[in-house]
Amino acid sequence: HDPCAVECRTIIKGVGTYISQHMESIKIPHIVWIAGNGLGRVVSRIGTRGAKGSIDTLNWPVDFPYTPLAAFGIARSGEHIFISYFVRGLDLKAVYGNDDEDVWKDSCVEFFVKDPAAGHYYNFEFNCIGTCLASKKRNREDREFVAPVDMSRIIRHTSLDKAVFEEKEGIFDWQLVVGIPFDIFGVDPGNVPGILRANFYKCGDETSHPHYLSWNPVGTPSPDF
Repeated sequence: HDPCAVECRTIIKGVGTYISQHMESIKIPHIVWIAGNGLGRVVSRIGTRGAKGSIDTLNWPVDFPYTPLAAFGIARSGEHIFISYFVRGLDLKAVYGNDDEDVWKDSCVEFFVKDPAAGHYYNFEFNCIGTCLASKKRNREDREFVAPVDMSRIIRHTSLDKAVFEEKEGIFDWQLVVGIPFDIFGVDPGNVPGILRANFYKCGDETSHPHYLSWNPVGTPSPDF
């Protein structure tokens, strides 16, 4: 699983805003005063006024049949896209505590996004305690990490303690809210493009039950986000 491989497969439209692909369409509302209110307040605002979707496409059912429950809510403020992830499933792992480490090996959720007019896309990957890997990519080999000063601007609220831990066995529920400034992925918040492409993912490469789920399908023969 290369965390920054295939281009994104869904679409975000307009300031209004829409995310869709051929079979999906989600309107993203603009919620004023959503930023900086803590996990509970942001989850409540997205839960009552945001758009919602499920990360439930099992892309490689023969080799990786395990399917945890994974869902997201989404909204925007004037400056950010906010995504609220909810996960329930086996295993819980967060051994990476520093940004730009291999968070896809932990209990992880991801958001890939691009402006169709640009020749690159951005991957934002978060483990369950909020550690982030983010980069700008033109292809598999050509990657530029998001600068630390910008990484520090990504809002992150987790229902878990933020300390790292080895894998725990059992059934766990957890929530993660992230707020990604538009300008970090090259979008002027005052002039959002009419269309953006994106997808949402749930993975855990080095957990006891490896899995690779997406909102919309990934058309590769093996795990490749």
